[in-house]
Amino acid sequence: MPALPLRLEPREGKKHGMADSTAERLVIGTGDFSELACSAATLGARPDPIGCDFNLPLKAVFHPLGFTVEISTNCPEVLAAAEENWKSVERVFCAPPVQLRIAVIEGPATDCPPPPICRGQRNLVMFVASPYDFAVCDLTTGFASCWLSASTVENSAYVRYHFLDATVLLLIEALYLTPIHAACVAFQGRGLLLCGDSGAGKSSLSFACARRGWTFISDDANFLVRGRKKRVVVGDPHHLHFRESATELFPELRSHRLAPRINGEMAIELTTANMPEILTDSQATIDFLVFLNRQTSGPASLRSFSRDRASQCLEQVICYGEQHLRDAQKSSLRDLLLAPVLELRYSDLDSAVSCLEALVRRGE
Repeated sequence: MPALPLRLEPREGKKHGMADSTAERLVIGTGDFSELACSAATLGARPDPIGCDFNLPLKAVFHPLGFTVEISTNCPEVLAAAEENWKSVERVFCAPPVQLRIAVIEGPATDCPPPPICRGQRNLVMFVASPYDFAVCDLTTGFASCWLSASTVENSAYVRYHFLDATVLLLIEALYLTPIHAACVAFQGRGLLLCGDSGAGKSSLSFACARRGWTFISDDANFLVRGRKKRVVVGDPHHLHFRESATELFPELRSHRLAPRINGEMAIELTTANMPEILTDSQATIDFLVFLNRQTSGPASLRSFSRDRASQCLEQVICYGEQHLRDAQKSSLRDLLLAPVLELRYSDLDSAVSCLEALVRRGE
């Protein structure tokens, strides 16, 4: 394995008024950590046959979605992958951390395994890709144990998407959040969730809003913070994803390559760090929920939308954990739906954005 010793240094982050913003930065240097990996056969021959006391000496702290995760591992490449995922995210919420332990062992020299299969019962959720690559998450305690083979860890994108993101976000979500399938933007300090099925135009409309000076929070997936008086939503403002058809709406996207994402979908991906004209934030207070109904023609218009129907749409992604967790998430959605719920019928993006701006200015 590559030799990459690491240490942690304090880093001052942006203050959000919700918690101490001091973060920790992962520093990669030189040295020999090759002895940290062991083979599966060696593991089975030790007095600790199933790895309960497996030594994981490398540790780091990160803050996905503004919450804290503590990662322990024996592999520098794992921490480098986590750093790539969350290096630009600072601590916002003063909540107990979730914990992830990742043990890397020498398995058979094979290609990267297929995407893991997810299965769950009560408070346990498992991600299983192979006998050497799997994770178990305890949603009640906020703890996950993950075992990976050294050959799998060589594929950083695979590990980041299928194991780091999947386990850590699931743990944080179970303890503190409610998932929402929607884009999120803000105008004049007022947040809007743009809801709808896949293909409704969430990414395109959120990008059109951002190009008109709105603040961009996320283009597809957001999380409602449970237990707050205000309807606070957090998201990932660092990336935008488009289908190939978006090049017809935004000619500037034609210079970007359509490439397969790690989840198998073909998409154009933009990084907002390379777009200084786009305003971003990691959270917004929601004032309106807008369900998108794209038409073939006609002016943009807003009308009321059934809260019962909205609730049914939003609850579709609540499918993990014991019943009390799902009940808590559904209860938070009912609080969210106290905001005005509207349907936006539109055929072109410019008139849709203008219609939403008029809504915010009226303050209805």
